[in-house]
Order: sequence, then C-alpha cells, then structure tokens
Amino acid sequence: MKFIKRLLLIILIVLVLISSFIIYNGYSMYKNAIKEVSLEKKVSNIQNDVNFVSIGDVPKYYQDAIIAVEDHRFKEHGAIDIISIGRAIVSNLQAKELNEGGSTITQQVAKNLYFISEKNFVYRKVAEIILSFDLENNYSKDEILELYFNTIYFGEGYYGIKEASKGYYEKEPKDLSLYEATLLAGVPNAPSVYAPTINPDLAKSRQGKVIRSMVEYGYLSQEEADKIEE
Repeated sequence: MKFIKRLLLIILIVLVLISSFIIYNGYSMYKNAIKEVSLEKKVSNIQNDVNFVSIGDVPKYYQDAIIAVEDHRFKEHGAIDIISIGRAIVSNLQAKELNEGGSTITQQVAKNLYFISEKNFVYRKVAEIILSFDLENNYSKDEILELYFNTIYFGEGYYGIKEASKGYYEKEPKDLSLYEATLLAGVPNAPSVYAPTINPDLAKSRQGKVIRSMVEYGYLSQEEADKIEE
C-alpha cells in the first residue's frame, strides 16, 4: 500500500512538473509575441488594412453561419468554452483520434493574429488561451467576430471575407447570397479541402454541415434551409 501511495505521489509530481513546464513555455511564447507587436497595434493594423470589412458590411446570415458551425456558444462563454473542450475530449477518446477541436472563435482569432506559424501545438495552445483572455477583456464579441472573418484563410490565397467574396464570387461581402455565405462559412475549417474551386463536392458537403448547424441552433428554420439554392 505504501508503495502504491509513493508511486501515485511520484506520478503526481511528474505531472505537475510537466504541466508547469508547458505553461511556462506557452506563456513565454505569448509574452514574446505581444512584446514584438502589441495586441492594440496588431488589431489596429488589421482594421486599417484595405481589405478590412466591418461587421455591419457582412450579412447577418454569414455571421450566424460562422457562429453556428464554429462556436455556437460564442456569445455565452468567455475566452474558452469548458463544455466544448470536454465534448471534444470525449469525442476524440471515443474515436481514438484527434478529429474534433474545442477552440473558441476567440482562440482562433488569437492563433490567426500571432501564432499561425508556430509548430509546437501544445505551447501554442497555451499561448492562444492566454491571449484569448486579453481579447475578451479588451474587445467586444462583435469586434472579435469581426477580427475572425477578416483574418481567416479561405484557400486559393484568399485571406479574409473580402478577398474570398471577391475571389470566388466577384462581389462584395454585403452582396453575398445565403447560399454563397453558407458555402464560404464552411471553407476555413480546412481550406485545402473545402475550397469550392478545388473540391466542389466536398465544399457542398461542408456547406450542408453549416446549414444543419444553423437549423439546430435556431438561425434558420428547416423550411428556410430546404430552400437554399445556388
């Protein structure tokens, strides 16, 4: 019995040390990033970019589509979503592979702003979470959502909803139809897979997921969803 207690204590100490090491390195990544370019400056640069689109110039149904498929509790939780993380862990354990993430829209913005090229997944996740708290403390939900659709990648070299809208449909984001908006909302999950010019069938399949999510979370009625056509 004493042996088992000692073994458990040793395991606990090792886990604490490993966790501390990971948190320290993630925090260092975060500090180095904002030291190089402050969050305020980074956001200002995006807002002053020629391709920046304000949330008021993006169809409400595109915003709804993004929230429904990426983070349906976005308006309810803070920087992280414990419920989503728990659900992702259970799903991945059941599938015995990493096929579902628990990142919030805010965490995705943090990644897009600073950590998109970081290779160390674990340290990056810690840095993203820390920066996500900065974002939630300094910007409104609408501002964070606005940053999201101005920084995500849509494939074919298109960054942000304006480039994607013009590149794929030759129109401004405000002129996107419901069909086009729901199709584009599904692309950032895996741009190399769901870009409509690369894999139209897969893009259409992903769009179906977006539409079903909008129905599930009350953004569309089933009747409205059934009428969505190209």
